[in-house]
Amino acid sequence: MNRESLSNADWLRTLDRLGGAELLEEEAREFGAFQKARKVKCAVDQLRLVLAYCWSQYGLRWAVAWAEAIGLASLSNVALLKRLRNSVEWLERLVGRLVADAGVAAAKGRPVRLVDATSVAKAGRAARNSGGRWRIHSVFDLASERFTAFELTDESEGEVIDWADVIRGEIRLGDRAYLQPDRIAKVLNRGADIVVRAGWNNARWLDSKANRLDLIGLLKKSRGKGVIDRPVWIKGSAKEPLALRLVAIRKPKQARDLSIEKLKRHARDKGRNLRPETLIAAEWVILVTSLDREEYPLPAVSALYRLRWRIEIAFKHLKSGVGLVGPPAEDPGSAKAHILCTLLLALLTEPLIADHLGDSPRQAAA
Repeated sequence: MNRESLSNADWLRTLDRLGGAELLEEEAREFGAFQKARKVKCAVDQLRLVLAYCWSQYGLRWAVAWAEAIGLASLSNVALLKRLRNSVEWLERLVGRLVADAGVAAAKGRPVRLVDATSVAKAGRAARNSGGRWRIHSVFDLASERFTAFELTDESEGEVIDWADVIRGEIRLGDRAYLQPDRIAKVLNRGADIVVRAGWNNARWLDSKANRLDLIGLLKKSRGKGVIDRPVWIKGSAKEPLALRLVAIRKPKQARDLSIEKLKRHARDKGRNLRPETLIAAEWVILVTSLDREEYPLPAVSALYRLRWRIEIAFKHLKSGVGLVGPPAEDPGSAKAHILCTLLLALLTEPLIADHLGDSPRQAAA
């Protein structure tokens, strides 16, 4: 699937994947992306032109010249840019439909879903100087090896564990950013479980009597055994603290040394002093989970969390394989459209990759 595909029979198959020409025409008018047939004959032709621009690396002039050469449309750079801006809500609908199709298989059995976000830089000097980013919030279903949800925001929208629809019975995995008691409670109330990594100081740790739990002291005391598996409570805004399970595994010596050296190097670069507690916590992988201890003993919880590497690989594919990069435009509308088109490309190619490779590694091993 590439820009050459837009001028051959692959385009017809792409239309079918996106819902068919009739539905596309209807939705384009519903969202104000296409109103009247003027320079562009129909909404399907407009989509073809928008994708050609966003999937290429040659800019607006190339896209309008390509459209003129194949008899698709005759319009100016400015006209194409305007149509791109008007297509954001329509493109969001198309992305949503493709991820919904991918999520059908995830509802069977007990799905494991990985929640994370990646980001790309905004265009323009002011945005670069201020660290402006576009953030792509994502859910990756492990069984189908596909993204099943995307949401595009700017850097002002934080990562939250409950943002995507929760499937009853799912196990949702997240990194340290998702240790959010109130948000975790919402996931649990919808019939799911969580496994989330924790920092030693990013939660209010309590014991069964609602007294402060000295997590660092517990880690020091458990060095000899190397594992911790016990009930724990974390305090959010609710009156009652959230009851979870603390699972901690001490890293092998080589991994401990690497983690500590990385922390020390980062502190030196920033001119900061490391707290002793940070060095102690660096020796451990600290997790919280709602999974039952008998059904999911400590090794099973640890193995589940290690599966998070799959979404990291998926993000690398988005950026190096599909070409998800910072959009060239400073205008929010055209920038969003550019990113959404790249997400469409990723979703359209996922089944082709699956057909070529066969079953996912996890399915093959089952």
